[in-house]
Amino acid sequence: MKKTGLLQLKYSPSDIIQKRAAVGQHTLQNSPNITGTEITRISSGDLEYLFQLYDHSFLQGYFTKQFAGSVRFSLSSRMTRSAGKTHFPKNLGQLKPHQEEYEIRIGVAFLFNFGQLAREKTVNGIQAQNALEALQLVFEHEICHLVELHCCRESSCRRERFKTIAFSLFGHNDSYHHLPTEQEIAAVQYGFVPGMPVRFRHQEALFSGFIHRINKRATVMVPDKQGEYQDQTGTRYAKWYVPLDELETVSDSGKT
Repeated sequence: MKKTGLLQLKYSPSDIIQKRAAVGQHTLQNSPNITGTEITRISSGDLEYLFQLYDHSFLQGYFTKQFAGSVRFSLSSRMTRSAGKTHFPKNLGQLKPHQEEYEIRIGVAFLFNFGQLAREKTVNGIQAQNALEALQLVFEHEICHLVELHCCRESSCRRERFKTIAFSLFGHNDSYHHLPTEQEIAAVQYGFVPGMPVRFRHQEALFSGFIHRINKRATVMVPDKQGEYQDQTGTRYAKWYVPLDELETVSDSGKT
């Protein structure tokens, strides 16, 4: 199959469901890390194996048999908004086939935190029943970027061409995920939100400030005359990274 043939592939809804389920089952049977539908451990090798399964099942083995470049896989614990990202050279349009290099990166926090909130979780317009399905749906989105980049030298999930590829290959009717974020989990489990006044102890000293951002830890801005950061009023702050379970809320009157 020529690479342009990738843009012509199209599967029925029933075929997509069957193929996706088969990929998930093979993953469970052969991955040393993903042994259940709730993911607690994963490696880049799992992503590489997952890609091989998708290539065989959905892409007619094109990237295994005919692709002259390289596709790498990585995991990130720092991705807080995008659950997946496909990296590629800026000069992609000038490269020869064997020079093409891509990297598919997956944000692991979204997988590990899947079960933290009891609500519906959709990815690309499809409801994910568990963390493994969420991983597959995120991975499918990145495969669509890979296909479009390889065939067209550019990719945007906001444009019709990408949407057509995603729907034809995987039945996606949206390009966004609604998986639990660290900030949402913090709001539900602890009641913390950005801007909230808080306090915490460090080496027996008590510090007060406000939450600027929430990821795995809260970024707390503490008033400090020698602080590196300054707001529009001229107040200076020091930035602290504090575990959520070490924070206390503070009312406007200064009482807990």
